[in-house]
Amino acid sequence: MENFYSWMIKPISSDDVEIWFNMNNMIPEKRELFSDFTFSLYFLIRDTYLGDEFTETQETKVLLSDSEKKEHFEWCWNKTIENFAKENIHFNNRGEHKEYFEQFFHDLFYNAEKKELALNISKFFLEVFDEKKSFTKSDLDMMTDIYKRLNKNLKQKK
Repeated sequence: MENFYSWMIKPISSDDVEIWFNMNNMIPEKRELFSDFTFSLYFLIRDTYLGDEFTETQETKVLLSDSEKKEHFEWCWNKTIENFAKENIHFNNRGEHKEYFEQFFHDLFYNAEKKELALNISKFFLEVFDEKKSFTKSDLDMMTDIYKRLNKNLKQKK
């Protein structure tokens, strides 16, 4: 139980965080880029999604089908990739990074039973990417996972 507590809550020293970043080849510019990508995707999804109004009564609740949710994610994903390409930053359109975010948003946004969960995604990403706060092992694991998936699918300049 103590290991779980340490992983979730116990802050890691800034020196250990820096060692972690160096061991995992996580350079600051890419950490910032991947944070920007993640937030761009999230805000586009949140701001353009028209379904599943969270209301107290079922009578006024608008539901989208799974295929409509998937189409919405696809449109947001493609738009985010396109927006970064306009800045000469090119990501692969398909790959494990897409699968990761698609599953993440499927579970925590599109199919969230409580509005609070869907609305707290931005707080979650702030916790993961905010380098001004103390990191936990959990934060570092999550950031590293996202970093490695996006880095693997960032097209290198030729």
